[in-house]
Amino acid sequence: MRLLVQRVIEAKVDIDGSTKSKIKDGFLVLLGIHKDDNESDIEYCIRKLINLRIFSDEDDKLNLSIRDLNYEILLVSQFTLYASTKKGNRPSFDKCAKGDFARNLYEDFIEKLKNEDVAFQTGEFGSDMKVSLINDGPVTIIIDSRSE
Repeated sequence: MRLLVQRVIEAKVDIDGSTKSKIKDGFLVLLGIHKDDNESDIEYCIRKLINLRIFSDEDDKLNLSIRDLNYEILLVSQFTLYASTKKGNRPSFDKCAKGDFARNLYEDFIEKLKNEDVAFQTGEFGSDMKVSLINDGPVTIIIDSRSE
């Protein structure tokens, strides 16, 4: 499982010209699901995400988590995060989870995130979403349950 975490001042998801979700300070999280992911990948990524200390403290050190500041998460499914560009110029999506398997893990991720003390909103799995954000810093971190 791969999360691309962007520290944001604001972020939103529009679908068919209407805003589905919008947050102020927090994380925009793009969630990619590998074809071999399972519950342990979800648990690992959630634990890392909610404890990730990339907000400045009073000494201007990246020392505070989203939970410390009561900020929000905007979680968006992102099929292409496991695209491979190793061969040729057209990405391969062989490693990406597909269909119902991916949807189920995405929904499991949401259910487990509900158990944490963090406010969050979501995009819509499988939809054509327009995602906009103001990246703060910019600070962008990748959390990957397969490479850490």
